[in-house]
Amino acid sequence: MKRTIPWLAVIVLCLIGPAYALYSVTDSGEWPKSWPKEMEPLRKQARTLEGPKVLNRHYAIPFTDREDFEAAWPHILKVKTKGTSLRLTRGGNFFLGGGEAGVVIRSPPKDESDEPAELELVVDGDIVDLNRIPLPPDINDERFKDGKNK
Repeated sequence: MKRTIPWLAVIVLCLIGPAYALYSVTDSGEWPKSWPKEMEPLRKQARTLEGPKVLNRHYAIPFTDREDFEAAWPHILKVKTKGTSLRLTRGGNFFLGGGEAGVVIRSPPKDESDEPAELELVVDGDIVDLNRIPLPPDINDERFKDGKNK
C-alpha cells in the first residue's frame, strides 16, 4: 500500500501535467526572416515562447556580455515600428528564464502580423546600461513600478 500511493500520484501528474502547459517553448529565436539579418547570430541564444491562450509570440534574447548587447541593440531597434512600444523593466524576467538583462520582443500570432507589438528591454545597469545606448523618445519606464527599488 505504501508503494502504490506514490506511483498513483506520479501517474496522475503525468496525465494532467501536459493539460496545464501555458506556453510552447522553442530553444531558438524563431522570428520572421524579414527582420534585420544582423539579428541572425542572436537566434542561437534566444528562445521563442508562444501562448498563453492566444498564440502570441515572445522572442526572448538574454545577454551576458555588454559588448554583445550594445552591438545587437541598433539592429533590434530596427524591428520597432511606429506602433511598437518600448518598455523598460528590471531583471528576474520570466521570458528570459529569470535572467537579469536582455530583450523580449512581443508579437501577435503568426497569422496576424510579423510586426512586433512591444519591445521590452530588461535593464540591469551593467550589461544593459541606459547611459550607453540610444533610446527612442516613446518609452514606458516600469523599472520602479510597485515600489521595487534596486
